[in-house]
Amino acid sequence: MNHQTRLPLPNGTSIPCLGFGTWKTPDKEAEQAVLCALEAGYRHIDTATAYKNEAAVGRALAASGLPRGEIFLTSKLWNPDQGYQSTLDAFARSLEQLQTDYLDLYLIHWPHDPKYFDDWEQKNRDTWRAFEKLYADGRIKAIGVSNFRPRHLENLLAHCEIRPMVDQVEIHPGMPQDEILDFCKAHDMVVEGWSPLATGKIFSVPAMQAMAAKYGKSVAQLCLRWSVQRGVIPLPKSVTPARIRENTQIFDFWLEPEDMDRISRLTGCGWSGLDPDHLVY
Repeated sequence: MNHQTRLPLPNGTSIPCLGFGTWKTPDKEAEQAVLCALEAGYRHIDTATAYKNEAAVGRALAASGLPRGEIFLTSKLWNPDQGYQSTLDAFARSLEQLQTDYLDLYLIHWPHDPKYFDDWEQKNRDTWRAFEKLYADGRIKAIGVSNFRPRHLENLLAHCEIRPMVDQVEIHPGMPQDEILDFCKAHDMVVEGWSPLATGKIFSVPAMQAMAAKYGKSVAQLCLRWSVQRGVIPLPKSVTPARIRENTQIFDFWLEPEDMDRISRLTGCGWSGLDPDHLVY
């Protein structure tokens, strides 16, 4: 394997096993970061309307000179745009910003929830109908969700014509998300992990520092390797060229089972604080 190795999705298309994330990367920095990532060999770029950097990502893709078909491009629908027609309109705006006529993957960024919306189940289903139309029209190669827990997924699975193919959730040491991984595996869904390096605390965890010395790798590389060995597609982000390149160098070693287990049992390694049951936007 290497960072361009593709994993199969349920509909027969495929997705690179390592992605480049752009969350919290300002527009003015995102273009150069994405260009650097593409030069380092990344072919899987992840953005979202809510990140406010789709235009910068689009500029980077255009400036790279790479054929569009070589790049797996993901964006996400922001929650205020949920609903059938509003989803179609938001998708069109994203394509314009990204300077492309299709997406490889489009995700519902967060589930609606009864804490905020009495009709949350219907709102999510209406949004998903728009996703199904865009997929059937050939505007998206794969469709999925982000930050959905099993109960949110069950609502879609009970009413959809096309099943979600991906769930992108926060996954890192200290937050292994076993329940979601098991649910997605049972329903033939691929799992992506955002914030795979947690929020910084992981770098000062003694057990991770000791393991990094053992393998001759960085703590960041251990985190990403742990994700890959669990079958999760990690989406690391950085604006530092050396770190962008370093994060691809995770396919020349293998974490031993006892170290995989040790990492999985870590606690207090950092959390974004974002929760689909308490979402404010």
